[in-house]
Amino acid sequence: MQHWSSLLNFKSLLSHNVLVRFKSCAATNFKLNILFFGTDTFSLRSLISLENSTKSNKSKINRIDVVTSFRSKGNPVKKYADDHGMVCMDWATLKSNTNIIKHDLGVVVSFGHLIPENIINTFPYGMINVHGSLLPRWRGASPIIYSILNEDSVTGVSIMRISPNKFDVGEILAAKSVEIPKNVLMPHLHKTLSNEGATLLTECIENAPASFQNGKQQDDNKATYAPKVPESMATINWQMMTAKYVCNLYRALYSFKWLTTCWQKRRVKIRDLDLTNDGVNESNLDRSPGYVEYDKINKCLCVHCSDGHFISIKKLSVEGKPVMTAADFNNGFLKKVDPKQRYFT
Repeated sequence: MQHWSSLLNFKSLLSHNVLVRFKSCAATNFKLNILFFGTDTFSLRSLISLENSTKSNKSKINRIDVVTSFRSKGNPVKKYADDHGMVCMDWATLKSNTNIIKHDLGVVVSFGHLIPENIINTFPYGMINVHGSLLPRWRGASPIIYSILNEDSVTGVSIMRISPNKFDVGEILAAKSVEIPKNVLMPHLHKTLSNEGATLLTECIENAPASFQNGKQQDDNKATYAPKVPESMATINWQMMTAKYVCNLYRALYSFKWLTTCWQKRRVKIRDLDLTNDGVNESNLDRSPGYVEYDKINKCLCVHCSDGHFISIKKLSVEGKPVMTAADFNNGFLKKVDPKQRYFT
């Protein structure tokens, strides 16, 4: 009880201080110095949007400095900050020296690290975050992946206040719904939500103080969770997974992790996959899950799943071999095995 009491007192104090300070900002035409926390292409779009907004004479943003992980290879946020002459700080350094924070507001977008309470308290106006879902649905690191995997028809972006000790539980300041196109691949939805989140974040900051005055508490009873994706999630279990689930998993993980299976104890990565019921030899409809046959008409591999339906594979790679077509796999591997043993496992 003491923990929850302290947390509620923190939220109440933070909300009060934020409102008082933003009312003061409105009265004095004060401009914000922002410290931006981000690491990837999703966060980069928000950084660019905020930086572009500063070019307006009416902007409430005075300066943007950046915090990112210098360990991340090819970090697009660091590259952009360096190319545009922005102050860029290493997260590892900042954690041990919070005295270098001389900013009014913290902005976090796809950062991947839990922000300690002592850093949150450093900012007079607190910290806000862009999240790629309609909170409280899909709290966690992988909201876009889980929204596709679970066949959501609608998702969105949320701007929320950051609270200490837990991810994605703070008050919602703004939200926007986005329809999920049928058969969408993860990178397409990722890009759409990145753009929508950047626009909503910029509007939220430029419309302060009004946009900060009516934060809405999340309903924890409606929360669902999207944790980090383990390597094992990309492994196909033909005995348990339906054809539709395999297809959804492929779309959800596309460009992030290739779906994997095994052929004769050799690892196989699926490079091009779809849902199909056409072109299959009718005499093989009673085959067990994982059975593979070649469809000459559509030039694909048809693989039986747990529900009796099939997925089709047009490109794949076998361990130690380059990417090949289904026809190449048929000629180089499938034909060399007894028909009774043609199974992915």
